[in-house]
Amino acid sequence: MSKRVLLIIGGGIAAYKSLELIRRLKERGAAVRVVMTEAAQRFVTPLAAGALVGERVFTDLFDQAQEFDVGHIRLARECDLIIVAPATADLMAKAAHGLAHDLASAVLLATDKPVLMAPAMNPHMWANPATQRNVATLQAQGLRFVGPNEGEMAERGERGLGRMAEPEQIRDAALALLTDGPLKGKRALVTAGPTVEAIDPVRFLSNRSSGKQGYAIAAALAELGAEVTLVSGPTALAAPSGVTRINVESAREMLAACEAALPSDVAVMVAAVADWRPSATAETKLKKDKTGLPAITLRENPDILATLSKPGKKRPKLVIGFAAETDHVEEHARAKIAKKGCDWIVANDVSGDVMGGAENQVLLITKTSAETWPRMAKEAVARKLAAAIAAKLSGKSPGRK
Repeated sequence: MSKRVLLIIGGGIAAYKSLELIRRLKERGAAVRVVMTEAAQRFVTPLAAGALVGERVFTDLFDQAQEFDVGHIRLARECDLIIVAPATADLMAKAAHGLAHDLASAVLLATDKPVLMAPAMNPHMWANPATQRNVATLQAQGLRFVGPNEGEMAERGERGLGRMAEPEQIRDAALALLTDGPLKGKRALVTAGPTVEAIDPVRFLSNRSSGKQGYAIAAALAELGAEVTLVSGPTALAAPSGVTRINVESAREMLAACEAALPSDVAVMVAAVADWRPSATAETKLKKDKTGLPAITLRENPDILATLSKPGKKRPKLVIGFAAETDHVEEHARAKIAKKGCDWIVANDVSGDVMGGAENQVLLITKTSAETWPRMAKEAVARKLAAAIAAKLSGKSPGRK
Protein backbone atom coordinates (compact mmCIF):
# COMPACT_ATOMS: atom_id res chain seq x y z
CA MET A 1 0.00 0.00 0.00
CA SER A 2 2.91 2.37 0.83
CA LYS A 3 0.62 4.89 2.51
CA ARG A 4 1.36 6.97 5.59
CA VAL A 5 -1.22 6.86 8.38
CA LEU A 6 -1.22 9.03 11.48
CA LEU A 7 -3.16 7.31 14.27
CA ILE A 8 -4.48 9.51 17.06
CA ILE A 9 -5.37 7.40 20.11
CA GLY A 10 -7.96 9.01 22.38
CA GLY A 11 -8.58 8.32 26.05
CA GLY A 12 -11.02 5.46 26.51
CA ILE A 13 -11.07 1.77 27.34
CA ALA A 14 -11.29 1.02 23.60
CA ALA A 15 -7.73 2.36 23.25
CA TYR A 16 -6.48 -1.20 23.68
CA LYS A 17 -8.03 -2.03 20.27
CA SER A 18 -5.85 0.62 18.66
CA LEU A 19 -2.77 -1.53 19.26
CA GLU A 20 -4.38 -4.26 17.14
CA LEU A 21 -5.32 -1.60 14.56
CA ILE A 22 -1.63 -0.67 14.22
CA ARG A 23 -0.80 -4.30 13.46
CA ARG A 24 -3.65 -4.61 10.94
CA LEU A 25 -2.56 -1.45 9.11
CA LYS A 26 1.07 -2.52 8.97
CA GLU A 27 0.00 -5.92 7.57
CA ARG A 28 -1.34 -4.00 4.56
CA GLY A 29 1.92 -2.10 4.11
CA ALA A 30 0.97 1.16 5.81
CA ALA A 31 3.58 3.26 7.59
CA VAL A 32 2.01 4.24 10.92
CA ARG A 33 2.83 7.10 13.26
CA VAL A 34 1.04 7.52 16.59
CA VAL A 35 -0.15 10.50 18.60
CA MET A 36 -1.55 9.76 22.06
CA THR A 37 -3.59 12.07 24.26
CA GLU A 38 -2.79 12.36 27.94
CA ALA A 39 -5.94 10.39 28.76
CA ALA A 40 -5.01 7.64 26.28
CA GLN A 41 -1.81 7.02 28.21
CA ARG A 42 -3.93 5.96 31.19
CA PHE A 43 -5.16 2.97 29.16
CA VAL A 44 -2.19 1.99 26.93
CA THR A 45 1.41 3.08 27.16
CA PRO A 46 3.48 4.96 24.57
CA LEU A 47 6.03 2.15 24.96
CA ALA A 48 3.54 -0.45 23.70
CA ALA A 49 2.41 1.66 20.74
CA GLY A 50 5.98 2.66 19.93
CA ALA A 51 7.15 -0.96 19.88
CA LEU A 52 4.45 -1.76 17.30
CA VAL A 53 5.14 1.19 14.98
CA GLY A 54 8.91 1.03 15.37
CA GLU A 55 9.40 4.70 16.30
CA ARG A 56 8.68 7.14 19.10
CA VAL A 57 5.10 8.05 19.97
CA PHE A 58 4.15 11.74 20.00
CA THR A 59 2.37 12.95 23.12
CA ASP A 60 3.17 16.57 24.02
CA LEU A 61 2.35 19.78 22.16
CA PHE A 62 5.04 21.61 24.13
CA ASP A 63 7.84 19.05 23.85
CA GLN A 64 10.95 21.08 22.90
CA ALA A 65 12.49 18.19 20.98
CA GLN A 66 9.36 17.67 18.91
CA GLU A 67 8.18 21.25 18.51
CA PHE A 68 11.37 23.15 17.73
CA ASP A 69 10.38 22.99 14.04
CA VAL A 70 6.61 23.12 14.58
CA GLY A 71 6.20 19.37 14.91
CA HIS A 72 2.42 19.34 15.08
CA ILE A 73 2.27 20.91 11.62
CA ARG A 74 4.61 18.27 10.21
CA LEU A 75 2.56 15.49 11.78
CA ALA A 76 -0.61 16.99 10.30
CA ARG A 77 0.86 17.19 6.80
CA GLU A 78 3.32 14.27 6.57
CA CYS A 79 0.62 11.64 6.19
CA ASP A 80 -1.98 10.49 3.70
CA LEU A 81 -4.72 9.86 6.26
CA ILE A 82 -5.43 10.56 9.92
CA ILE A 83 -7.35 7.98 11.96
CA VAL A 84 -8.79 8.90 15.35
CA ALA A 85 -9.44 5.70 17.31
CA PRO A 86 -10.96 5.81 19.77
CA ALA A 87 -12.61 9.13 18.93
CA THR A 88 -13.97 10.16 22.30
CA ALA A 89 -16.81 12.62 22.82
CA ASP A 90 -14.23 15.10 24.13
CA LEU A 91 -11.93 14.78 21.10
CA MET A 92 -14.83 15.17 18.68
CA ALA A 93 -16.10 18.22 20.55
CA LYS A 94 -12.66 19.84 20.35
CA ALA A 95 -12.38 19.10 16.63
CA ALA A 96 -15.91 20.35 15.92
CA HIS A 97 -15.28 23.67 17.69
CA GLY A 98 -11.70 24.26 16.53
CA LEU A 99 -10.02 23.87 19.92
CA ALA A 100 -6.32 23.03 19.90
CA HIS A 101 -4.91 22.98 23.42
CA ASP A 102 -3.16 19.61 23.12
CA LEU A 103 -1.17 17.83 20.42
CA ALA A 104 -4.03 15.68 19.10
CA SER A 105 -6.51 18.54 18.71
CA ALA A 106 -3.80 20.83 17.25
CA VAL A 107 -2.97 18.22 14.61
CA LEU A 108 -6.66 17.87 13.69
CA LEU A 109 -7.01 21.63 13.34
CA ALA A 110 -3.84 21.94 11.24
CA THR A 111 -4.34 19.05 8.84
CA ASP A 112 -5.44 19.22 5.22
CA LYS A 113 -5.59 15.41 4.93
CA PRO A 114 -8.63 13.11 5.12
CA VAL A 115 -9.70 12.25 8.67
CA LEU A 116 -11.44 9.01 9.68
CA MET A 117 -13.01 8.92 13.13
CA ALA A 118 -13.94 5.74 15.02
CA PRO A 119 -16.20 6.91 17.87
CA ALA A 120 -16.24 5.03 21.17
CA MET A 121 -18.25 6.05 24.22
CA ASN A 122 -21.18 5.18 26.45
CA PRO A 123 -24.46 4.91 24.48
CA HIS A 124 -25.97 7.82 26.40
CA MET A 125 -22.96 9.99 25.53
CA TRP A 126 -23.26 9.02 21.85
CA ALA A 127 -27.01 9.76 21.81
CA ASN A 128 -26.62 13.09 23.61
CA PRO A 129 -27.77 15.97 21.37
CA ALA A 130 -24.47 17.79 21.92
CA THR A 131 -22.50 14.81 20.59
CA GLN A 132 -24.85 14.41 17.63
CA ARG A 133 -24.48 18.13 16.79
CA ASN A 134 -20.69 17.73 16.88
CA VAL A 135 -20.88 14.66 14.62
CA ALA A 136 -23.05 16.57 12.15
CA THR A 137 -20.60 19.49 12.20
CA LEU A 138 -17.63 17.20 11.53
CA GLN A 139 -19.46 15.41 8.73
CA ALA A 140 -20.30 18.76 7.15
CA GLN A 141 -16.57 19.58 7.28
CA GLY A 142 -15.82 16.38 5.35
CA LEU A 143 -14.63 14.10 8.16
CA ARG A 144 -15.55 10.43 7.74
CA PHE A 145 -16.83 8.02 10.39
CA VAL A 146 -16.68 4.26 10.91
CA GLY A 147 -19.02 2.96 13.60
CA PRO A 148 -19.89 3.09 16.39
CA ASN A 149 -21.20 -0.45 16.69
CA GLU A 150 -23.86 -1.82 19.00
CA GLY A 151 -22.94 -4.19 21.83
CA GLU A 152 -21.83 -4.62 25.41
CA MET A 153 -20.11 -1.68 27.08
CA ALA A 154 -17.27 -1.67 29.58
CA GLU A 155 -19.75 -0.52 32.22
CA ARG A 156 -21.52 -3.46 33.83
CA GLY A 157 -24.97 -4.05 32.43
CA GLU A 158 -24.66 -1.34 29.76
CA ARG A 159 -25.47 -2.19 26.17
CA GLY A 160 -26.18 -0.04 23.13
CA LEU A 161 -24.71 1.96 20.27
CA GLY A 162 -21.27 3.21 21.24
CA ARG A 163 -18.71 0.41 20.88
CA MET A 164 -15.71 1.30 18.77
CA ALA A 165 -15.63 -0.48 15.41
CA GLU A 166 -13.37 -3.51 15.31
CA PRO A 167 -9.79 -3.00 14.07
CA GLU A 168 -10.51 -4.85 10.81
CA GLN A 169 -13.49 -2.55 10.12
CA ILE A 170 -11.42 0.56 10.74
CA ARG A 171 -8.58 -0.77 8.58
CA ASP A 172 -10.97 -1.54 5.72
CA ALA A 173 -12.54 1.91 5.97
CA ALA A 174 -9.07 3.45 5.91
CA LEU A 175 -8.06 1.40 2.87
CA ALA A 176 -11.20 2.54 1.05
CA LEU A 177 -10.24 6.16 1.69
CA LEU A 178 -6.68 5.55 0.55
CA THR A 179 -7.65 3.69 -2.61
CA ASP A 180 -8.80 5.38 -5.79
CA GLY A 181 -11.89 3.40 -6.75
CA PRO A 182 -14.22 4.18 -9.68
CA LEU A 183 -16.53 6.10 -7.33
CA LYS A 184 -13.79 8.13 -5.67
CA GLY A 185 -15.04 11.67 -5.14
CA LYS A 186 -18.70 10.66 -5.59
CA ARG A 187 -21.35 11.04 -2.91
CA ALA A 188 -23.95 8.31 -2.41
CA LEU A 189 -27.15 8.30 -0.36
CA VAL A 190 -28.66 4.94 0.62
CA THR A 191 -31.77 4.18 2.67
CA ALA A 192 -32.29 0.82 4.37
CA GLY A 193 -34.47 -1.08 6.77
CA PRO A 194 -38.08 -0.52 7.79
CA THR A 195 -39.73 2.61 9.11
CA VAL A 196 -41.65 2.59 12.38
CA GLU A 197 -44.89 4.55 12.70
CA ALA A 198 -46.04 4.96 16.29
CA ILE A 199 -49.62 4.17 17.35
CA ASP A 200 -48.96 4.85 21.02
CA PRO A 201 -45.82 4.77 23.23
CA VAL A 202 -45.53 0.96 22.95
CA ARG A 203 -47.21 -0.02 19.64
CA PHE A 204 -46.32 0.79 16.06
CA LEU A 205 -46.87 -0.07 12.39
CA SER A 206 -43.85 -1.51 10.56
CA ASN A 207 -42.79 -4.31 8.21
CA ARG A 208 -40.42 -7.27 7.94
CA SER A 209 -37.46 -5.54 6.27
CA SER A 210 -34.14 -6.57 7.84
CA GLY A 211 -32.07 -3.86 6.14
CA LYS A 212 -29.55 -6.43 4.88
CA GLN A 213 -29.77 -5.50 1.19
CA GLY A 214 -29.50 -1.76 1.82
CA TYR A 215 -26.55 -2.18 4.18
CA ALA A 216 -24.81 -4.41 1.62
CA ILE A 217 -25.31 -1.78 -1.09
CA ALA A 218 -23.92 0.96 1.17
CA ALA A 219 -20.85 -1.22 1.86
CA ALA A 220 -20.35 -2.02 -1.84
CA LEU A 221 -20.49 1.65 -2.84
CA ALA A 222 -17.96 2.51 -0.11
CA GLU A 223 -15.67 -0.26 -1.38
CA LEU A 224 -15.61 1.50 -4.76
CA GLY A 225 -14.54 4.75 -3.11
CA ALA A 226 -17.85 6.60 -2.71
CA GLU A 227 -18.60 8.79 0.28
CA VAL A 228 -21.72 7.02 1.55
CA THR A 229 -24.46 8.28 3.85
CA LEU A 230 -26.75 5.48 5.03
CA VAL A 231 -30.13 6.59 6.41
CA SER A 232 -31.39 3.59 8.33
CA GLY A 233 -34.59 2.60 10.02
CA PRO A 234 -34.33 0.35 13.11
CA THR A 235 -32.21 -2.74 12.41
CA ALA A 236 -29.86 -5.03 14.31
CA LEU A 237 -27.04 -4.47 11.79
CA ALA A 238 -23.70 -2.76 12.38
CA ALA A 239 -22.82 0.21 10.19
CA PRO A 240 -20.65 -0.89 7.24
CA SER A 241 -17.01 0.17 7.25
CA GLY A 242 -16.42 3.67 5.93
CA VAL A 243 -20.13 4.50 5.87
CA THR A 244 -21.82 7.32 7.78
CA ARG A 245 -25.06 6.00 9.29
CA ILE A 246 -27.95 8.23 10.32
CA ASN A 247 -30.55 6.46 12.45
CA VAL A 248 -34.23 7.32 12.00
CA GLU A 249 -37.56 5.73 12.84
CA SER A 250 -40.47 7.24 10.94
CA ALA A 251 -40.90 7.95 7.23
CA ARG A 252 -40.97 11.68 7.93
CA GLU A 253 -37.66 11.44 9.81
CA MET A 254 -36.18 9.44 6.94
CA LEU A 255 -37.23 12.04 4.37
CA ALA A 256 -35.76 14.87 6.46
CA ALA A 257 -32.46 12.98 6.85
CA CYS A 258 -32.30 12.27 3.11
CA GLU A 259 -32.93 15.90 2.19
CA ALA A 260 -30.26 17.01 4.68
CA ALA A 261 -27.76 14.59 3.08
CA LEU A 262 -28.14 16.17 -0.37
CA PRO A 263 -26.54 16.93 -2.73
CA SER A 264 -25.34 13.49 -3.82
CA ASP A 265 -24.41 11.88 -7.11
CA VAL A 266 -26.56 8.81 -6.58
CA ALA A 267 -29.46 7.93 -4.30
CA VAL A 268 -30.40 4.29 -3.76
CA MET A 269 -33.74 4.05 -1.98
CA VAL A 270 -33.78 0.52 -0.57
CA ALA A 271 -35.73 1.14 2.64
CA ALA A 272 -39.18 -0.40 3.03
CA VAL A 273 -40.96 2.83 3.89
CA ALA A 274 -44.42 2.55 5.44
CA ASP A 275 -47.06 3.90 3.06
CA TRP A 276 -49.29 5.02 5.92
CA ARG A 277 -49.06 6.20 9.51
CA PRO A 278 -51.68 6.77 12.21
CA SER A 279 -53.30 10.20 11.87
CA ALA A 280 -52.62 10.75 15.55
CA THR A 281 -50.27 9.09 18.04
CA ALA A 282 -51.74 8.45 21.48
CA GLU A 283 -49.70 9.99 24.29
CA THR A 284 -50.50 7.07 26.62
CA LYS A 285 -50.93 3.37 25.99
CA LEU A 286 -54.29 2.48 24.44
CA LYS A 287 -56.29 0.28 26.81
CA LYS A 288 -58.77 -2.49 26.17
CA ASP A 289 -62.28 -1.61 27.24
CA LYS A 290 -65.85 -2.73 26.70
CA THR A 291 -66.37 -0.39 23.74
CA GLY A 292 -64.40 -2.76 21.49
CA LEU A 293 -61.44 -2.19 19.20
CA PRO A 294 -60.00 1.33 19.04
CA ALA A 295 -60.41 3.04 15.70
CA ILE A 296 -57.06 3.88 14.09
CA THR A 297 -57.32 6.32 11.21
CA LEU A 298 -54.43 6.26 8.76
CA ARG A 299 -52.93 9.00 6.64
CA GLU A 300 -50.45 8.78 3.79
CA ASN A 301 -46.74 9.16 4.46
CA PRO A 302 -44.53 11.37 2.29
CA ASP A 303 -43.18 9.63 -0.81
CA ILE A 304 -39.42 9.75 -0.34
CA LEU A 305 -38.50 8.28 -3.74
CA ALA A 306 -40.82 10.62 -5.65
CA THR A 307 -39.60 13.62 -3.63
CA LEU A 308 -35.92 12.94 -4.36
CA SER A 309 -36.72 12.25 -8.03
CA LYS A 310 -38.26 15.68 -8.63
CA PRO A 311 -36.22 17.93 -10.96
CA GLY A 312 -34.15 20.51 -9.15
CA LYS A 313 -30.65 21.63 -8.28
CA LYS A 314 -30.24 19.02 -5.54
CA ARG A 315 -31.68 16.07 -7.47
CA PRO A 316 -29.07 13.28 -7.58
CA LYS A 317 -27.77 12.48 -11.05
CA LEU A 318 -28.99 8.91 -10.61
CA VAL A 319 -32.01 7.99 -8.47
CA ILE A 320 -32.69 4.29 -7.94
CA GLY A 321 -35.80 2.90 -6.32
CA PHE A 322 -36.58 -0.59 -5.06
CA ALA A 323 -39.86 -2.35 -5.73
CA ALA A 324 -40.77 -5.17 -3.37
CA GLU A 325 -43.56 -7.05 -5.10
CA THR A 326 -45.45 -10.30 -4.56
CA ASP A 327 -46.90 -10.63 -8.08
CA HIS A 328 -46.57 -9.15 -11.59
CA VAL A 329 -43.12 -7.92 -10.59
CA GLU A 330 -41.98 -6.35 -13.88
CA GLU A 331 -45.37 -4.80 -14.64
CA HIS A 332 -45.60 -3.13 -11.25
CA ALA A 333 -41.96 -2.04 -11.36
CA ARG A 334 -42.39 -0.34 -14.75
CA ALA A 335 -45.46 1.46 -13.45
CA LYS A 336 -43.45 2.60 -10.43
CA ILE A 337 -40.55 4.03 -12.46
CA ALA A 338 -43.05 6.09 -14.49
CA LYS A 339 -45.01 7.26 -11.45
CA LYS A 340 -42.07 8.14 -9.21
CA GLY A 341 -39.84 9.78 -11.83
CA CYS A 342 -36.73 7.86 -10.79
CA ASP A 343 -34.10 6.58 -13.23
CA TRP A 344 -33.88 2.89 -12.34
CA ILE A 345 -35.97 0.41 -10.39
CA VAL A 346 -34.53 -2.72 -8.78
CA ALA A 347 -37.51 -5.05 -8.54
CA ASN A 348 -37.68 -8.23 -6.51
CA ASP A 349 -40.28 -10.81 -5.60
CA VAL A 350 -40.62 -10.83 -1.79
CA SER A 351 -43.27 -13.52 -1.62
CA GLY A 352 -40.63 -16.04 -0.51
CA ASP A 353 -37.75 -15.69 1.97
CA VAL A 354 -36.20 -12.50 0.61
CA MET A 355 -37.04 -10.22 3.56
CA GLY A 356 -34.59 -11.24 6.26
CA GLY A 357 -32.99 -13.90 4.05
CA ALA A 358 -29.41 -14.07 2.80
CA GLU A 359 -30.19 -14.14 -0.94
CA ASN A 360 -32.11 -12.08 -3.46
CA GLN A 361 -33.12 -12.25 -7.12
CA VAL A 362 -33.75 -8.94 -8.81
CA LEU A 363 -34.77 -7.36 -12.08
CA LEU A 364 -32.92 -4.15 -12.95
CA ILE A 365 -35.20 -1.87 -14.96
CA THR A 366 -34.20 1.41 -16.57
CA LYS A 367 -36.38 3.58 -18.79
CA THR A 368 -35.02 1.77 -21.87
CA SER A 369 -33.93 -1.68 -20.69
CA ALA A 370 -34.51 -4.62 -18.37
CA GLU A 371 -32.04 -7.17 -17.08
CA THR A 372 -32.84 -10.20 -14.94
CA TRP A 373 -30.11 -11.17 -12.52
CA PRO A 374 -29.77 -14.73 -11.19
CA ARG A 375 -30.50 -15.49 -7.56
CA MET A 376 -27.40 -14.68 -5.53
CA ALA A 377 -26.24 -13.54 -2.11
CA LYS A 378 -27.37 -10.05 -1.17
CA GLU A 379 -23.72 -8.96 -1.00
CA ALA A 380 -23.24 -10.13 -4.60
CA VAL A 381 -26.36 -8.24 -5.69
CA ALA A 382 -24.96 -5.15 -3.97
CA ARG A 383 -21.58 -5.38 -5.70
CA LYS A 384 -23.21 -5.93 -9.10
CA LEU A 385 -25.46 -2.90 -8.58
CA ALA A 386 -22.53 -0.78 -7.35
CA ALA A 387 -20.58 -1.69 -10.49
CA ALA A 388 -23.57 -0.70 -12.65
CA ILE A 389 -23.81 2.63 -10.80
CA ALA A 390 -20.10 3.28 -11.34
CA ALA A 391 -20.49 2.50 -15.05
CA LYS A 392 -23.49 4.80 -15.37
CA LEU A 393 -21.82 7.72 -13.61
CA SER A 394 -18.83 7.30 -15.93
CA GLY A 395 -21.10 7.54 -18.98
CA LYS A 396 -21.96 3.90 -19.66
CA SER A 397 -25.42 2.33 -19.50
CA PRO A 398 -26.39 -0.98 -17.84
CA GLY A 399 -28.71 -3.65 -19.08
CA ARG A 400 -29.96 -4.81 -22.47
CA LYS A 401 -32.16 -2.64 -24.66
